[in-house]
Amino acid sequence: MGAYETLWLAPNASFKTLAELFAQNPGKRPSDFTNHPDAEANASRALAKLLGGGVRNFSTRIHGTGEYPIRLRDARHPVELLYYQGAWELAETRAAAVVGTRDPSPESIKRAQRVARELAERGITVISGLARGIDTAALRSAIEAGGKVIGVIGTPLGVTYPPENRKLQERIAEEHLLISQVPLLRYAAQTPQHNRFFFPERNATMSALSEATIIVEAGETSGTLTQARAAIYQRRKLLILESCFQHPGLKWPARYEAQGAIRIRTSEDLARALP
Repeated sequence: MGAYETLWLAPNASFKTLAELFAQNPGKRPSDFTNHPDAEANASRALAKLLGGGVRNFSTRIHGTGEYPIRLRDARHPVELLYYQGAWELAETRAAAVVGTRDPSPESIKRAQRVARELAERGITVISGLARGIDTAALRSAIEAGGKVIGVIGTPLGVTYPPENRKLQERIAEEHLLISQVPLLRYAAQTPQHNRFFFPERNATMSALSEATIIVEAGETSGTLTQARAAIYQRRKLLILESCFQHPGLKWPARYEAQGAIRIRTSEDLARALP
């Protein structure tokens, strides 16, 4: 953990630069690129951040160990270390990501709830990012239906964004699975403007963990399309609800359909796409 945090404190460190470093040095781990005193000191600093955020129980998964999910290597810039709270075994279950805009219509909220409920009833774990709007609606609906969920956040453990989702995030950490790939010390040292770049990489990880990404509603410039691109790159199924195609002025649904995305008109379409 301390070695991972130390690597992130280097100037211009990013998921891309770290992924390139490890791609050029197969079999290496973060500790192979840092000295022990720095790693030890930064591990203590990171632990203090976690404790200060109210995180008492957590663990990590490191690439090269048995419980690291190999499907994450399909990401363009695969992460070397994940922090998590909760039931890690959910990372090995069949899962689908339900995502969309932070400012959805009332109809789209209902659609997200219905899709998440149908997935939960079929034993498929629902993954989402704990953002406002579609993410929150999907996670809450899956939990209410008795299903299992994975929350993948764009902040470190112990930090909640948006703040109103604190109780939901705590519940997922206690009863389901909460994952973060965000380095604590780098996050604390940066401005919010710089930290917002952790969110698109969070979407790529959500896609890699999932069998499919389901988009409920998104505008032409929505961050949700980051996950659509990741799903296509990672050869995951990309499912788009029919309502997106019917929205006047949107060009992205047809563009992704031409690249292999599946149009979902009915519950039966969803069942066929995820048999």
